[in-house]
Amino acid sequence: MSSAIELIVDGYARLNDRESLEDLRMHRRRLAVDLKARTGFDCGSSISQLEHDIAAIETGLATFSGSVGG
Repeated sequence: MSSAIELIVDGYARLNDRESLEDLRMHRRRLAVDLKARTGFDCGSSISQLEHDIAAIETGLATFSGSVGG
């Protein structure tokens, strides 16, 4: 079964909405940086999920590799 982020990425890719995918990737990256800076809490599983999300988003962005700025 596909994860939610993979379905979202697929939707943006089908709509040729590269900008939204890039915004989504940047948001996930900021969240990961914020969680990595936290102390006193074990955020490892959340960080791992964010990294999985980022990889899925980058896979979707790869479909635009032939586009300008790819």
